[in-house]
Amino acid sequence: MAIAGYEIREKIYESANSLVYRGSRQSDNQPVILKMLKQDYPTSAELTRYQKEYEIIHSLKIAGAIAAYELQKYQNTLVLVLEDFGGCSLKQWLGDRQLTVAEFLTIAIKITAGLQGIHAANVIHKDVNPANIVFNSETGQLKFIDFGIATVLSRSNSTLANPNVLEGTLAYISPEQTGRMNRSLDYRTDLYSLGATFYELLAHQPPFTGNDVMELIHSQIAIEPVPPHLRDSEIPLTVSDIVMKLLAKTPEDRYQSAWGIKADLETCLHQLQETGEIADFILGRQDISSQFQIPDRLYGRSAEVETLLTAFKRVRQGSCEMMLVKGYSGIGKSRLVQEISQQIAREGGYFITGKFDHFQGKMPYSAVFRAFQELVRQLLTQTQGVLNRWKEKLLAALGPDGQVIIDVIPEVELIVGQQPPVQSLARGSSENRFNLVLSSFIRAFGSREHPLVIFLDDLQWADGATLKLIELMLTPGAGQYLFLIGAYPDNEVSANHPLAIALKAIRWSGAIVNHVTPISPRARAYYPTNCRQLA
Repeated sequence: MAIAGYEIREKIYESANSLVYRGSRQSDNQPVILKMLKQDYPTSAELTRYQKEYEIIHSLKIAGAIAAYELQKYQNTLVLVLEDFGGCSLKQWLGDRQLTVAEFLTIAIKITAGLQGIHAANVIHKDVNPANIVFNSETGQLKFIDFGIATVLSRSNSTLANPNVLEGTLAYISPEQTGRMNRSLDYRTDLYSLGATFYELLAHQPPFTGNDVMELIHSQIAIEPVPPHLRDSEIPLTVSDIVMKLLAKTPEDRYQSAWGIKADLETCLHQLQETGEIADFILGRQDISSQFQIPDRLYGRSAEVETLLTAFKRVRQGSCEMMLVKGYSGIGKSRLVQEISQQIAREGGYFITGKFDHFQGKMPYSAVFRAFQELVRQLLTQTQGVLNRWKEKLLAALGPDGQVIIDVIPEVELIVGQQPPVQSLARGSSENRFNLVLSSFIRAFGSREHPLVIFLDDLQWADGATLKLIELMLTPGAGQYLFLIGAYPDNEVSANHPLAIALKAIRWSGAIVNHVTPISPRARAYYPTNCRQLA
C-alpha cells in the first residue's frame, strides 16, 4: 500500500471497519497516524462519516484533542492523516498497572481539562472511553481521539433506537445514549462516560461488564454500580463519590460541567499533597454550567404517570389490558407515555412504539409492523443461546405458518430460519389466518420477566385490520403480560368513528380497557376537585 506523500511503517490497530497505521510525512519526516476505511468499496455513509470526523477535529484546534492534518483520497476510500505525539491509549497503558490515588487524580484532571475544551467548542464526543484517550507518559500529553460519532451541537436527539444502531461503546455510554430513556443527548452524556472511564482507571473494569447486549443496556439504565471504594479499600471515599456522581442515571443529578469536575479533582489532589489524605467536602460547589439547559423531566403529570405505571404493574402480574390516553392535540399525550419507558426498561419490559399516519391510513398494520421490526432487531443483538430460545418460542407460537410473519417482518427469518410456503386460502380465510398468526406472534413476546408494552400513537388513523387485531389480542384468555397503550385526540373521534366502534366491541368482549386524560398543570389548578377526578 502506497499513500502519496507518506511512508507507512507499521499497522497499530485493526477493527471491523478501520485500519490504523503509524508512519511519517515524507516532506518533513513528521510522525503521523493514518486511519482509513477497511473496505475496498465503502458506503457513502461511511465516507461521509470520515469527512465529518475530519471537519470536527480540524475545527477544534485545542490541546486536548488530536490534530487532523488532511483527508486524502486513496483508491475508492479516504485516509485521515492525524497527529502522532508518541502516545498510546489509556486502555493499553493501564494494562496491569495499579494507579496510585495521586496518579489517578493527575491523569483524571488532564482528561477532564481535555473534555472541557471539547465541550467549550460545542462538540459532544459521544464515545469517551479509555481506548479513545491517548496518553504519552514521558511528556504527560493527553488527547482525545476518534470523533467519528461526535456531534457539533450542544444537544442532539436520541430516539428510541434498537441496539443495532447504538452509537458509542456500550460499556461506557450513558443511559440516555442507549435510546431507551426518552431523553435528548447533550454534553452530559460525555460526563457519564467520563465517570465510567474513571471507574475503570480505579477498579480495572468498567461499571458493568458482560457480553449480553440487552443485559448491559438494562444495567446502564436501571442498576447502580458497586462504588469504587467498595472494590478497592485504598480508593478514598470522596474520589469514589465523584465517580458515582458522574454515573448518576439522570443527567440533572450528575455534574453539570467539566469545570466543576476538574475543580473537585484538583481539591482532592491538593489535599492529598498537603496532608496525605483526602477529607470529605461538598461536591460540585464550583459546578456551574456555561450552557443553558431546559430539563427533560416531565412536570405536573405525576398522577397520570402513576396511573400508567399502576396498570403496568398489573400487567406484570399476568394481566392483559389496554390504556387509552385521550385529549386534545398538543396536550402531551405522547410525551406522557414516553415518560414511563424508562421505568418499563428498568423492570425488564419491552417497550416498542408505532405511529399511524393519516396518509398511510389504508395500509394495514403499518404501525404494528414498524413496532415489531424494532423489537426483532433488538433480539438479533442477543447471544446465539438467547436467539435459540427465541427460535423455539416463536416456532411454537407460529406453527406451520411462520412464513406469514416473515412476509411482513423479514427480520424474523434471521431468528427462526427459512419456513415452508403457506397454503393458499380464499381471501376471507387468508385474512382470518393472518390475524390469528399475527396475534399469536405478538403474544409470544410477553412473559413475567419481560412484559410487552406496545404504544400505538395517533390511533384515530388506525386501519380496520389493525383495530380487528387489537380486539383479538385483548380477548380475555388470549394472552398475558401485554400492555397496549393507544393515544388519540378524543375530540376528533365521534361515536360513529371506526375507532369508537372498535373500542365499544373490545369493551363488550370483556377486555380490560382504561383511560387517562393528561391535563396541563395550569388547567388543573382551575378545575374543581371532582372534575379533576373525573378527568
